Amino acid sequence: MFDAQIRPMIDQLLNPVGRALVRLGVTANQVTLAGAGFGLLAAGCVAFEMFQTALWLVLLNRIADGVDGAVARASRSSDFGGYLDIVSDFIFYSAIPFAFALARPENALAAAFLIFSFIGTASSFLGFAILAEKHQVTTEIRGKKTFYYLGGLTEGAETVLLLLAMLIWPDYFSIMALLFGLLCWVTTGTRIYAAYRQFND
Repeated sequence: MFDAQIRPMIDQLLNPVGRALVRLGVTANQVTLAGAGFGLLAAGCVAFEMFQTALWLVLLNRIADGVDGAVARASRSSDFGGYLDIVSDFIFYSAIPFAFALARPENALAAAFLIFSFIGTASSFLGFAILAEKHQVTTEIRGKKTFYYLGGLTEGAETVLLLLAMLIWPDYFSIMALLFGLLCWVTTGTRIYAAYRQFND
């Protein structure tokens, strides 16, 4: 919901960092993989209830997720880079609730529902992107991307805020997971409707 509004500000802050890293010989894919490493380490910390450490690792993951795009813009973006970025994001998003289930078995049902809901948002997002490419539908409202980014009620910014809130208040994980999961289904429904409006021949 907020991604389109905050994207220009984030890009403006990170573009100088991207140019500096390119001068040092760092590639966008290296930053993406480093970010994925931070995200998986965060999940490991959650599993052992090291929530404060996990919070800092999640922040590093999200910084890397922004910096890899800045590096790509300052050098040469690639389709594989965009693919690697989105795959890493979805793995990270699902790893954190899974780790909460490992940490406390009483969280398992809520974690499973949230991951189930993430499948709805992910598949509706990627399915639209595939058809957008086929029909040559483009947008740069969220910046220049490898493929079409369709918005919704629960996008990246909202998901990151959710994960941070869960790490700050882990005792309320189940409530937050169930509520956010319901909002994810609103997003999935609106995306399906958008696809119907755009592609129903």
